[in-house]
Amino acid sequence: MYDKIFQDIFDIFSAELKRRNIKLPSVSEIAGEDNDPYRILVSTLLSLRTKDSVTIDRSKALFEKAGNFEDILKMDNKELEETIKPVCFYRVKAENLKKIAKIITEKYNGSVPRDMDALLALPGVGIKTASLTLNLGFNELAICVDCHVHQILNRIGVIETKSAEETEKRLREILPERFWIPLNELLVSYGQSVCRSVSPLCSECPYSDRCRKVGVAVHR
Repeated sequence: MYDKIFQDIFDIFSAELKRRNIKLPSVSEIAGEDNDPYRILVSTLLSLRTKDSVTIDRSKALFEKAGNFEDILKMDNKELEETIKPVCFYRVKAENLKKIAKIITEKYNGSVPRDMDALLALPGVGIKTASLTLNLGFNELAICVDCHVHQILNRIGVIETKSAEETEKRLREILPERFWIPLNELLVSYGQSVCRSVSPLCSECPYSDRCRKVGVAVHR
């Protein structure tokens, strides 16, 4: 049953995104350059609560100055803050990047660990960042759940969960493995362009007739 449901979601959403000529999310665009785990981890951290255009611009600016975590360690704190500004919470993110750089340099010889628990132990790294790093940086099977994945799948009525953590756990039970890696990219793009968090474009969505619209008070 779930195989058919998710295949339909992927087919319908993908066709609509193609029709709209929607670009990849910022981290996916950055990962497409060389799939460097360092770049993916750092850009994902910068992307949290930040617009894609800002994430791409500031990530590239940082990578011009720091090509690895050793370079981040050498940067002055003020310079690091100014380089990633105006990403949301740039001071906190700069502080976390410094801490992460120290841990990875000292504990993992400067290489991003290919392990979920090790990634989650890093300052500021949650399940989304860890999963996306494993997905794009190491091509590991992991389900990256952010606000778009959690909200859209609950809105459609495929799952009934209260948090991103619950969603990730439930998806491990029902989501066919072939969809684990591309799920986040698809739903982030669809959530930004069609199934928006506030006033989704239901009249333009080809999946609307089978969507339960859970929690949708206003739509267009």
